[in-house]
Amino acid sequence: MNIEPDTILSLFLGIGLAASAGFRVFLPLFALSFAAYMGVWELNESWQWIGSLTALITLGIATIVEIFAYFIPWVDNALDSIAIPLAGIAGTAAVVSTAANMDPVVTWSLAIIAGGGTATAIKGANATGRLASTGATGGLANPLVSTVETGAAVAVSTASILVPPIAAILVIIILLIIFRIYRKIRPKSK
Repeated sequence: MNIEPDTILSLFLGIGLAASAGFRVFLPLFALSFAAYMGVWELNESWQWIGSLTALITLGIATIVEIFAYFIPWVDNALDSIAIPLAGIAGTAAVVSTAANMDPVVTWSLAIIAGGGTATAIKGANATGRLASTGATGGLANPLVSTVETGAAVAVSTASILVPPIAAILVIIILLIIFRIYRKIRPKSK
């Protein structure tokens, strides 16, 4: 099997955007829509609608609403409960829409496992962190947590679109950090 460089770059793009969806569901889709609209990235044939002006405006509004909603203590925790499955869907969509030159079975398998799995893992870790922040500070530190998450989403989305290999490295670093934190807080078996 011969894998083309475009295929690898498109997977780095998709997985980077999927990771970003773990921080903010709509921001990476908006970034992808903007990149497609501006002609920076070509989307798969059946996903070209994401690059339309209608999609760009809709995703832009959804991004702004989501970002500001996360600055409201307690609303942010409620959003996390619906955002976890949405992040998985958004991560899957990011990989499927960008994967180039691949068999559909392989594309969807990678999209569900790598895209949806990455987004869900990151969103789940963030939701747990926000819950801990709410419990420890009564929600007072949650706007800071939201700022960091939004900044991470912007950074990973931007890297994904402009330099996909850097985004892949960022995703690995993020997942390693989550794994290390999980290992420190999980109950010890006896």
